[in-house]
Amino acid sequence: MASRRPNLTGFDPRKFAAAAGQPANDPWARAEAWRYTGPFTRGARFRGSFPGLGIATVAFAGYLVYEQLFMPSAHHHEEGHGDGHH
Repeated sequence: MASRRPNLTGFDPRKFAAAAGQPANDPWARAEAWRYTGPFTRGARFRGSFPGLGIATVAFAGYLVYEQLFMPSAHHHEEGHGDGHH
């Protein structure tokens, strides 16, 4: 491993960051707490991104079931296709 150059000022940013850490009493903690509670939680923000997706998915699935069970299939049209058909 290469040797690090000596710092002329004697200031080590790694030691400074380790010593700083998190403050024991953050004055902004209460002001920032609302961002992560109630309607602003990660899950609530995601649910609000697609407001009608759940209802639309259920409606589409219901339509597909209805189509399979009650609508006649349109794939039985081969009897009209013969040699005389142009």
